[in-house]
Amino acid sequence: MTEVSETEAVVSIRQVRVEFGAVKALDGVDFEVRPGEAVGLVGHNGAGKSTIVNVINGGLSPHQGEILYEGEPGGGISRARAHGVRCVFQELSLCPNLTVVENTRLMHAGLKGLGWRKRAATLIRARMDEVFPGHGIDPLATVGSLSIAERQMVEIAINFLTVTEDPKLVILDEPTSSLDASLAEQLMTYVRRFVREGGSVLLISHILGEILSTSSRIVVMKDGRVVTSRPAGEFSVKTLVEAMGSVVKETARTASSGTASAEKVIALAPQGGSATPFHAARGEIIGLAGLGGHGQTRMLLDLFAESSSKWFPTAAKRMAFVAGDRALNGTFSQWSILRNLSIGNLPQLARLAAVHTARETAHGEDWKARMGIRTPDMNNPILSLSGGNQQKVLFARALASDATIVLMDDPMRGVDIGTKQEVYATLRREASAGRTFIWYSTEMDEVRLCDRVYVFRDGAIVAELSGDAVSEENILAASFSGEAA
Repeated sequence: MTEVSETEAVVSIRQVRVEFGAVKALDGVDFEVRPGEAVGLVGHNGAGKSTIVNVINGGLSPHQGEILYEGEPGGGISRARAHGVRCVFQELSLCPNLTVVENTRLMHAGLKGLGWRKRAATLIRARMDEVFPGHGIDPLATVGSLSIAERQMVEIAINFLTVTEDPKLVILDEPTSSLDASLAEQLMTYVRRFVREGGSVLLISHILGEILSTSSRIVVMKDGRVVTSRPAGEFSVKTLVEAMGSVVKETARTASSGTASAEKVIALAPQGGSATPFHAARGEIIGLAGLGGHGQTRMLLDLFAESSSKWFPTAAKRMAFVAGDRALNGTFSQWSILRNLSIGNLPQLARLAAVHTARETAHGEDWKARMGIRTPDMNNPILSLSGGNQQKVLFARALASDATIVLMDDPMRGVDIGTKQEVYATLRREASAGRTFIWYSTEMDEVRLCDRVYVFRDGAIVAELSGDAVSEENILAASFSGEAA
């Protein structure tokens, strides 16, 4: 990376404190980002990363301390944007009923007057081409018609766009959580170039390889405090995880637990032009792999739809579904943590056709302890939790049900490594007890944890891998099979 400029920091915060009731989200934090610097921000979910982002982008006023933009005291979203601060949120903020061009206009008030749509289309198309070559996204398309990966690409491009002023600091909060490996590498390549040219980036990512390869400096947070800030070159994956306060575990492929039975719980004939049938046995963890958007999510949705009664709701559910896009398909944003958990298990919590409050409360406390959900009160709003803890609630909802099969649509997006390890152990225990998991993941380390893997391309299964054949090399080879040299 380039040498960090000695000029005034783009943003700096001094002795900032933010409290949510008894929870100290930020506890006297000092933090800054200078021009030409890529700062990697890491820490477990709940460490304070999202809070510090919201302070920097002006969305949250600290209870104590000060924030400076280019040396000038200030605060608020307008002041932050005036100083070139942009933010790509983990929970995407695009309006799904508007086109890409119209969403661009919402973020850039300078697009106005006669012909603004044409100008906006030209600008966003050019930026998309620069960040994600070969993207194929129509600027006139309605955002709701795009895949989650395409929506993430659009939001990233909008925030790197120059209309009336240049972006000086772009905050990327889990920017590759919905992108496959090739798209993620395109973005990281662009980020490195942006920083070389004098821009600044604050990068939050659970993929530590991205942090190490892209950052010039890495800041580690824990329990609302900065515990270390050092040049990226001084860290390895092992020392970085140790700094975060977690125990490093081997990422090599885990051998099959050997608990899967011969009893097939799902058996499908070849579909979508595939020559390979699909099956899953009791106690197996089945992985769905391949480039994003090639039919993995569609298969999960079709399986879930087929298992659900189309006419009469039933107490017994054969399958449970854990969504990756929790804001769209997972959480009820206006409900409490407890209600988001208990909604999946109402028949067991009811008495005389009404929810039994004491049973529901005990159910919530039980699963809070089992999953390690970090909250002082399960009656707090679901959105008071960090992203990883929200995802734990969705896992708890599925695992608390009687479902014998759990479908998972890339559920670990934006989840820290410590939380992931906890969930992985839970999945293996549940599989050992006879539960079957069908798991789509965009992360190779997760795919390698599966007993068997089906690789998808163009909506069809193109390979079935098991044992030592479950490798990145074999998955990539199958993903690109049939392409011209």
